[in-house]
Amino acid sequence: MDDEPLTEWAERRDAKIGRLRAVPVVSGERPRGSHTNPDSPRAIERWNGYTWEPYGFASNLVEAKAILYPESNEPPPPVSGPRPLGSGRGKHRRPQTPRSDRR
Repeated sequence: MDDEPLTEWAERRDAKIGRLRAVPVVSGERPRGSHTNPDSPRAIERWNGYTWEPYGFASNLVEAKAILYPESNEPPPPVSGPRPLGSGRGKHRRPQTPRSDRR
């Protein structure tokens, strides 16, 4: 039997503490995938190392994603202007890059 050391297992378990998940609040046997009822309310749960505990509430899937993935709500960094395209025609022209003379 090839068991991993208890310290490695504990580190792996502790790394997941604080993880959030959204569970649809629907009647029936069990929650289904998030895409099936995007307008239904969500319970936000937090992993405490042993069990999922209540953390918050969202009124729909869009609001739940904003809570779960706050980094995606930030605007993207500004992009510099487009580079000029190379010579020729067609969609496969690559932007011009500085090149050394090879003669």
